Amino acid sequence: MRMGDGGEPAGDFPAAGGVDGGVPMGSERTEMRKRQMPAAHEAPGAAPGPQGVGSRGSNACCFCWCCCCSCSCLTVRNQDQRPTRASHELRTDDLPICEESPSPTLEEVSAWAQSFDKLMITPAGRNTFREFLRTEFSEENMLFWMACEELKKEANKTIIEEKARIIYDDYISILSPKEVSLDSRVREVINKNMVEPSQHIFDDAQLQIYTLMHRDSYPRFMNSALYKDLLRSLSEKSAEA
Repeated sequence: MRMGDGGEPAGDFPAAGGVDGGVPMGSERTEMRKRQMPAAHEAPGAAPGPQGVGSRGSNACCFCWCCCCSCSCLTVRNQDQRPTRASHELRTDDLPICEESPSPTLEEVSAWAQSFDKLMITPAGRNTFREFLRTEFSEENMLFWMACEELKKEANKTIIEEKARIIYDDYISILSPKEVSLDSRVREVINKNMVEPSQHIFDDAQLQIYTLMHRDSYPRFMNSALYKDLLRSLSEKSAEA
């Protein structure tokens, strides 16, 4: 065994430096492994892992790597998966047709200005007023009043119960888009009487809606272009005759 200059054994160990004084061998191997790791992950043909919340699936947003965001593409996809609901909007084609009536005369239209009762007593008056209510999105008031009038004419108990249930679902239920405005006392009485309804179950509610139309809608109807144009048209026809 030969001794080094400082008295230490000098065995046949490799030199500390690499070739030409480069990086030490241990560090060189570590560096090579680091360079090889990305290539292994990006190797073609690698089986894709399961698509979880944190993975980018084929349906994920093109700008996001996760599904926890509120991106527009995810929003659209979520909306497509929601169950569709039937529209409950008040549509004109779902409403009963207007009452059959002859065209109003000048005398009738002039009488409508005298009182609300004279407007409501004739089919032509109700039809014209209903047309005005439609422009104010309150046509359900007239529809409810007319339905109550029809119910009063029934005598068959089975038909009364059936029509009362329809009227309740259409105009009294808080879930209906055609719900009319009633106070809690009237609603409570109706709810109790629905166990065994009669043809007069909605009398208090009908009176309340009649009063509402009289005080709220009728004055605006008299000042509306609809009424004034009709009155002027009939006046001109009468003058020509």
